[in-house]
Amino acid sequence: MRRNVMETVLGAVVLLVAAGFVYLAYTTAEIRAVVGYEVTASFLKIGGLARGSDVRISGIKVGSVVDHRLDGDTFDAVVTLSIAPGVKLPEDTVATIASEGLLGGKYVRLEPGGAEAVIPPGGAITKTRDYRSLEDQVGEIIFLATSGENSEN
Repeated sequence: MRRNVMETVLGAVVLLVAAGFVYLAYTTAEIRAVVGYEVTASFLKIGGLARGSDVRISGIKVGSVVDHRLDGDTFDAVVTLSIAPGVKLPEDTVATIASEGLLGGKYVRLEPGGAEAVIPPGGAITKTRDYRSLEDQVGEIIFLATSGENSEN
């Protein structure tokens, strides 16, 4: 009987420690959506950007991707971003869809400009750079390499 009580107590301690690790991982991993004001940005292609993806400035998370949809008129991908209230984006901010690496996820990288005026809540980032996949980049390099050889002949 005493052995069963010890095993139960030890099991409860293990579960509490595991719950503590899960809480610590959740609070430090910054996986929660940033609540703030919303802005939109239009791209020709978003390369698998998902809802909940990060929005970063200089590698620091300042927002989250809230939604993405297809514009019926232009057929552009319209991405809605939630930006932290303390971050005021200049009007000439550039939004780029970037990758965390070969196997990493996608995120929106913001490059703030130097304009005095800021993008208001509900406004739009007008300067964007589309996602360039690894296949696009390799194809471009091959094209550049082979076009040099053809011009010599």
